[in-house]
Amino acid sequence: MLRIQKMGSQKALKMFLGKMLNNPNWMKWSPYEEKLAYISGEGRFYVENKNMTIADIPIATRQKEYTPNGYVDLDLEWLSKNQVIVARAKENKKWKEGPVPTMHTSLYVIDIKSKEQRQISFPKDGQFDNRPQVIGNYITWYRQGKQGDVWVKAGMEVDLLLKHVDDAPVFFQAGSH
Repeated sequence: MLRIQKMGSQKALKMFLGKMLNNPNWMKWSPYEEKLAYISGEGRFYVENKNMTIADIPIATRQKEYTPNGYVDLDLEWLSKNQVIVARAKENKKWKEGPVPTMHTSLYVIDIKSKEQRQISFPKDGQFDNRPQVIGNYITWYRQGKQGDVWVKAGMEVDLLLKHVDDAPVFFQAGSH
């Protein structure tokens, strides 16, 4: 059950959006309008049935999934009013028990109007990209492999920003509210 309360209001709206894991990185409000992007799906493991979904709030009955069959989306970030970035991997339907396998994610941009989807990060074998952040005109993400690195994309240029870091830093845009 999701509880939504407008700032300054005493009234709260309770609604059922769908089934999802309790992961704070898997639910993001659009900074542009009353839309909520979240990773939906049943099962406590990340290997299958994790779909990037957008709900218009307060009319949550108009929900749309954007994850293609055979894939899972495991992280998300709003890029613009009509675009969302997701960390996407192929589903792993072979895994049944034991340690949860690493999901080798790459970043994709989804245009929620046209439904066009395009890959924007290309990790090498043994690496995976997650934790996308948008800061102004820049997209950053954490690339994991033998070591962790932070990458940045501005336009068509992609560059290594930080080498050998333990976790993705949180960036803030100067002057943002």
